[in-house]
Amino acid sequence: MAILVTGGAGYIGSHMVLALVERGEEVVVIDNLSTGQWWAIQPQAKLIEGDIGDEALLDRVMAAHNFDAVAHFAGSIVVPDSVNDPLGYYLNNTVKSRMLMASAVKAGIPRFIFSSTAAVYGDVPAEPVFEDRAPAPVSPYGFSKLMTEQMLKDSGRAYGLQFVALRYFNVAGGDPNGRIGQSTPRATHLIKVACQTALGQRDRLEVFGTDYDTPDGTCLRDYIHVSDLIAAHIDALEHLRRGGVSGIFNCGYGKGYSVLDVIKAVERVNGAALPVKYGPRRPGDPPAIVAGAKRVREVLGWQPKHEDLDFIVATALDWERKLARRNTTGQT
Repeated sequence: MAILVTGGAGYIGSHMVLALVERGEEVVVIDNLSTGQWWAIQPQAKLIEGDIGDEALLDRVMAAHNFDAVAHFAGSIVVPDSVNDPLGYYLNNTVKSRMLMASAVKAGIPRFIFSSTAAVYGDVPAEPVFEDRAPAPVSPYGFSKLMTEQMLKDSGRAYGLQFVALRYFNVAGGDPNGRIGQSTPRATHLIKVACQTALGQRDRLEVFGTDYDTPDGTCLRDYIHVSDLIAAHIDALEHLRRGGVSGIFNCGYGKGYSVLDVIKAVERVNGAALPVKYGPRRPGDPPAIVAGAKRVREVLGWQPKHEDLDFIVATALDWERKLARRNTTGQT
């Protein structure tokens, strides 16, 4: 049996491919390489360059392999961009997910793991938000993911498709062994941007909004190390293989850090102050969002190992140094 990984050349998808390969799984990746890097995919995995919006391609790939599950990471993820280009986000994140789901059902693939987001919750209080809270997205990005969750629920009822949707909070860091990390060009993730600034790759770090209703006025987020997030995906796969019920699970640590907390952590780990520019809020950014993450531990048995902001920052900084060498010499 094989696993189909969409978006497997991207940041989170490439870490999933690494974890699956290390488990001895057969892995097939579909990625259009619009933001992903071919070299981030483990050589033991098979890369098929293409788009999940290509129904004929999906049908050919699914007919050629005996897939046990689909792990779906492909999509667009920048909240402000979704405000400026909502139809593009609904196409990439919702319409194409529907095509992937339909092809999987047609091919008889029994399991589906979906990369969702905490953005489905919208503006929430600073205390942890749990899965039973009614979704109320404030951006097209959040709506595009919520629509896919609904399609999964409906497909489960209609066709028996087993699924797990994991609502990510803020993913950061790199493989602790330094093999892969966040390599997407022009990425907007705070920790990556802060690390690039620390290494002199950016002139300054921009802070968007200092007047939020949070302890220091900047946005509060729950940062999760990418390796812990992938561990939740592996737990989800095993849960479904055991016949576990479909479900939606938050993936975070249940602790919030502000933008200024992240800046201080980068300064601690790097040993130097960051140049910072303060500006107005960005559209679509909720003030605070922290995971209520009991369900993923209790149902999937998830046990995170890297619940430390300085460790997350250290692995991110390490990867940025290696990525800079690769970009300069072609070698990490």
